[in-house]
Amino acid sequence: MSTVRKRNIYDPKSKEPYKLSRSRLDRFLKCPCCFYLDRRLGVDQVSGPAFTLNSATDTLLKKEFDVCREEGRPHQLMKKYKVDAVPFQHENMDEWRENFKGVRHLHEPSNLLITGAVDDIWVTPEGQLLVVDYKSTSTTKEIDINDGTPWKDAYKRQMEIYQWLLEKNGFNVSDTGYWVYVNADTGEAGFDGKLVFDEQIISHKGDRSWVEKTIIDAHKCLQKKKAPKPSEDCEWCQYRGAANSILSS
Repeated sequence: MSTVRKRNIYDPKSKEPYKLSRSRLDRFLKCPCCFYLDRRLGVDQVSGPAFTLNSATDTLLKKEFDVCREEGRPHQLMKKYKVDAVPFQHENMDEWRENFKGVRHLHEPSNLLITGAVDDIWVTPEGQLLVVDYKSTSTTKEIDINDGTPWKDAYKRQMEIYQWLLEKNGFNVSDTGYWVYVNADTGEAGFDGKLVFDEQIISHKGDRSWVEKTIIDAHKCLQKKKAPKPSEDCEWCQYRGAANSILSS
């Protein structure tokens, strides 16, 4: 059975806007070859297992913050970490948080419709928006968002794209965003049918100046007639190369 996708393929001749999610844009940064194979040729990376536990904590956090949103008051964590803001009320909030919809902006120079689904948005007394992302983990170490771990760098880019999208939608957006981090405690005596989480807020001063150039570069990549060279540190391309070498020998 063929695993080549026929839908959502970029056509250089089409004049219709092409939808590109923030996660696909991040894939371009990691490996233009994998990005091209996926968006231009319909050959995606193999999907991994769903992070259902993470989804559960996201859902529960959204319920908590939505109560505060309706009442126009800060969440207890916001008070604890002295974040002077409240959850943002907007008629499009549910759409902005929905996968495959999200916050949208048509980048006219490339005709790419950039999208990204936020976890939450807070607003300061001055009316400035704060992008918020929920993260779940389980570690005994202090959470250091600046330790150079590749996925933590991706977390930063994720937040910065959301900031860019909201700004392009006409909002006053702060450079500062926040992660609401929940960390499962493994120091308990036993499981007893429940996990205990430590909750904390971590701030990040984003720099979204890179987004515009990345969109233009991704568009140039999609216009090419041949796939670009694999990134040297791309494990997917390394696997394909090793497998093809063995199979063709």
